[in-house]
Amino acid sequence: MLPEVVDMEKIVVQGLLYDFYGELLTEHQRQIYEDFVLNDLSPSEIAQERGISRQGVHDLIKRCNRILEDYEKKLHLVAKFMSIREKVGRIQNLVKLEGQAPEEEILSRVARLSSEILEEL
Repeated sequence: MLPEVVDMEKIVVQGLLYDFYGELLTEHQRQIYEDFVLNDLSPSEIAQERGISRQGVHDLIKRCNRILEDYEKKLHLVAKFMSIREKVGRIQNLVKLEGQAPEEEILSRVARLSSEILEEL
């Protein structure tokens, strides 16, 4: 896989983790993490803006990543969200098949997927 793709996936994962668990960070951690992940500032830019060392920014970002990943390991909210989103997409695709496939088959598949979603919640 290309390095840019890996970096992009990492940023997407960091963003999702922050969306779900960011409020559990301290205000200071949130500000630094938002500058790095959401505002795309470099550790040097953040350090200069906040009056702290670049190494301090780097360490804080690593700590925040670890904290957010630990929350996900325990709560699995991002994984559940991704799974449910995928199933809703499948339901939407089934609805588009209306008239192209037997209605009973479509309804059966939608019912099965919606039951799976409810089990995950």
